[in-house]
Amino acid sequence: MQQLTGLDASFLALETATTTGHVGGVCVLDRAGAPRPLTLARLTEVLAERIPLVPVLRRKLLQVPLGLDQPYWIDDADFDIEYHVREVALPRPGSDAQLTEQVSRLHARPLDRSRPLWEIYLITGLARRRAAVYSKIHHAAIDGASGAELLTVLLDLAPTGRDLPAAEPFAPAKPPSLPALAAVAAAKLAWRPVQTVRITNELLRVLPTLAPAVNSVVGSMLGLNRGDGGVIATRPGRAPATPFNKPITPHRRIAFRSVDLDTVKTVKNAFGVSVNDVVMAMCAGALRRWLADHDALPAQPLVAMIPVSVRDPAAAGALGNKVSAMLATLPTTVTDPGLRLEIVHAATKAAKAQQAAIPQGLVDQISDFAPPALTARAARVVFATGLLHRLPPFNITISNVPGPNVPVYLAGARLIAHYPVSVVTDGQGLNITLVGYLGQLHFGLVSCRELVPDIDVLAGYLVDELGSLVKAAEKRTAEKRTAATRAADAGAEGR
Repeated sequence: MQQLTGLDASFLALETATTTGHVGGVCVLDRAGAPRPLTLARLTEVLAERIPLVPVLRRKLLQVPLGLDQPYWIDDADFDIEYHVREVALPRPGSDAQLTEQVSRLHARPLDRSRPLWEIYLITGLARRRAAVYSKIHHAAIDGASGAELLTVLLDLAPTGRDLPAAEPFAPAKPPSLPALAAVAAAKLAWRPVQTVRITNELLRVLPTLAPAVNSVVGSMLGLNRGDGGVIATRPGRAPATPFNKPITPHRRIAFRSVDLDTVKTVKNAFGVSVNDVVMAMCAGALRRWLADHDALPAQPLVAMIPVSVRDPAAAGALGNKVSAMLATLPTTVTDPGLRLEIVHAATKAAKAQQAAIPQGLVDQISDFAPPALTARAARVVFATGLLHRLPPFNITISNVPGPNVPVYLAGARLIAHYPVSVVTDGQGLNITLVGYLGQLHFGLVSCRELVPDIDVLAGYLVDELGSLVKAAEKRTAEKRTAATRAADAGAEGR
């Protein structure tokens, strides 16, 4: 039995009639050369061998009476792997559009909370003898980093697989009684005044470091500092209104794209920035074009939320959520691609400094402080009042998750690409997540179907923007060479 943290449980409170709390991914596989055919029976067999390595896959939720404490993961005595592993066939030869449409439908369906919170689908019928495996698991169980670790349990370094330790027969532990859970919750409630003092003291210590960001947001809301014209802010202000910052429906649209990592690094090296800065600049340019297409480009820059893993090495292999977040300006108001990249670099640098000043322990304490019953009620009030789309704290989530840098295999089939599929919520109807794998960056875009129906167009703009950044990098490199030559010539004349 393992208790969820307040941060884990917050993803349960997130779910509504239109919002699901799970994250997923699509593995595109090349079946040629696999030692055995990739069938539903074969995939089930491989997963059955690996599940003992990931106990949460056969655990379900146990709620504390009256919602007085965070729920627990407990062994599911009736665990049935065949319920969780399923198959879908596309009409041959299945296209990428058919694949994304099918994944969109699967991703929109909520998970059954009476069972372990995951499902996996073998999708056959793709062209060129390919197959896909779509998996989804509740965000209450994993974050981006632990999800990547979970994927390594399922993947192998060779098509022949690997030797696994002999698994002991599954003997589900007996769950605790409800009175016992209620007693533990009552004891924690008695400790609440002490927690209040601790959290208050920590907030008072950290508050001065948050002042610049708070002043920026409040100032923009009051209309201060308008007319500064020549100064482009690198600290996030108030998120402007966009077509995707509105209430969402239960329907989804998904798009996939891949770009060459070496091309991204060429831009990175020319401008002296990071790979993530280039990704953010690509997103800023793509969003600018899409918003302009829809006559909805705001006069203010967008604000991006960037999840940041705070998982230390000692927590490697542990599931759950160890994540913080930072807000950064997304310069969608800037026309020049090179200048956009420079502003992104400055903005993320400022955001990192701000985020680093907030101790993760404080985030954990605050998220653990409120009982789930109160958290759920507060969430219902927020969703009912429409606060998240009337005053969105940011416009879009952009997440970069590391992946393996060597070829890997799933059930003997070679992994060609892994596309992440994340979460959208009320007021946040668009999400861009990417995973790096074997020299490529694989983008997975998710949207509310009614808010961004042409999400594939937006995904195409990401590739176009990388091309624009490459041209800007070539220009920058040429300018550096010219400047170096002139400096060398001037030095020679001086001698």
